[in-house]
Amino acid sequence: MVLQITDESFKELIAGKESFVIDFWAEWCGPCRMIGPVMEELAKEYDGKVIIGKMNVDENDDIPGEYGIRSIPTLLFFKKGVLMDKHIGVAPKNTIEEKLKEII
Repeated sequence: MVLQITDESFKELIAGKESFVIDFWAEWCGPCRMIGPVMEELAKEYDGKVIIGKMNVDENDDIPGEYGIRSIPTLLFFKKGVLMDKHIGVAPKNTIEEKLKEII
């Protein structure tokens, strides 16, 4: 299951040792709705290996601003608290999966 991340919970997540990816999205965003099911699938497939989360940019200002999120969907890939990769826009499952494997 995809973890719902807020500005507050992000700070705890980044301080941890786990790898994670965040999908920055909004309810009104069509491409965000397209990538949502892919992220749900990957969350199930990679459960226990990597944390997959979503952050609603309409409800959270701090972290999207800090990381310069200007377009959605945007995916940020972190390994042990360090930003390793970024993808802007919709991507096929295999493209996202390749980036996930790099942070595990």
